[in-house]
Amino acid sequence: MKKNREPGKHNIGFISTRFSGTDGVSLESAKWAEVLERLGHTCFYFSGLSDRPVDRSMVVPEVFYRHPSIDAINQIAFAGDWVVAAKARAQNPDLASLYNDTFSLHIRPANISRQVQELKDYIKRSLYDFAREYELELLIVENALSIPVNLPLGLAITEFIAETGYPTIAHHHDFFWERQRFMVSCVNDYLAAAFPANLPSIRHVVINSVASAQLASRTGLSSMVIPNVMDFDQHPVPLDHYALSARADLGIASGEFMFLQPTRIIQRKGIEHAIELTRRVGLKARLVISHAAGDEGTDYEQRVREFAKLLDVTVNFESNIVQDTRGLTPDGRKIYTLADVYPQADIVTYPSSIEGFGNAFLEAIYYHRPIVLNNYSIYEVDIKPKGFSVIEFNGFIDEDTIDRVRRWLTYPDEFQESAEQNYRLAKRYYSFTVLERHLRLLLDDCLGK
Repeated sequence: MKKNREPGKHNIGFISTRFSGTDGVSLESAKWAEVLERLGHTCFYFSGLSDRPVDRSMVVPEVFYRHPSIDAINQIAFAGDWVVAAKARAQNPDLASLYNDTFSLHIRPANISRQVQELKDYIKRSLYDFAREYELELLIVENALSIPVNLPLGLAITEFIAETGYPTIAHHHDFFWERQRFMVSCVNDYLAAAFPANLPSIRHVVINSVASAQLASRTGLSSMVIPNVMDFDQHPVPLDHYALSARADLGIASGEFMFLQPTRIIQRKGIEHAIELTRRVGLKARLVISHAAGDEGTDYEQRVREFAKLLDVTVNFESNIVQDTRGLTPDGRKIYTLADVYPQADIVTYPSSIEGFGNAFLEAIYYHRPIVLNNYSIYEVDIKPKGFSVIEFNGFIDEDTIDRVRRWLTYPDEFQESAEQNYRLAKRYYSFTVLERHLRLLLDDCLGK
């Protein structure tokens, strides 16, 4: 490969637990790869689950964070549960001869250490194979050195970089200190070693300024801020005949408003606020949730269903017919993409309490949709000062929020000028052109240009 490449064009290896689906890491890595390919580079992928080109991908099942072996480690590493910890300690009777005090959530069973080290060594060997097979010159690690959903992977990447000196961009979407479930653990030594790793050949990238400040404060590491982006240089394609049946297939009746919640059903998305808004706006409307609960369990989804029933709000859970690509369900129903659904939503609800950046915000702007959002911290610090026109609320739905939503639904033409201005602002700050400029600088820095 190297012999046939043009000067300045490089083989770049992306590494993550998965490159598949519509999670933020998969989406943003695809955008980075698209821009890098436009610049003439060739991208390859190392993960545990992948929908990227087979001839440029290496899939190692143990790299996926929901692999049974990784799940078993995580259940002990981040137990936060005395019952789970007690069971783990009971499986290690050798500890009884060493300690007389009661067990602690911070004590790691020896078998977990062994499992982590064995998997780390196996994954590291696979990384060497990956680098050799595709003659890689640069690595881009997508969140695998940021949030410890796969401890062996993070440690393997760190050791591989330490042993080879590979130029590396660590792209951090969120850190373990931002998630409550990682606060109590018996693996603090691993977290300090690899999440994130502190090595001279690594350049760190974060997606918001708050994360940059926290990274510097906690680790002393400097970073570049590159926000999430969309291709605002290319306007959305008009709806075709296929998409025109989406509202009917989603159950939206004539004269009924469609509130779109384009997120997974997880607690920090604050979907109760969207349900309350749909109820209190006083117009014929229903809420459409486009994604399933995903990998974080169904307890919160049950809570959402019960809350909707309590408020007598019609909520459609439509992950079966809103997916990555068009097609047909097993029972013959049409499958639509978000690009089919977004333009037909009357308003987008985005009441998250925590977001690393906010892809749904950019998507709503891209499709010229009005958006009502909770004033989450990253929006307030990094996005709001740019001058976007949206409907905000601060932790709870107040009368002003309801009045503004009702006004934009009743008189949609009044929003059009704001929609165009929002698009122009997003093109200036969050376009592929902006990303390309950042990536050129990063690659030059990493490769010594």
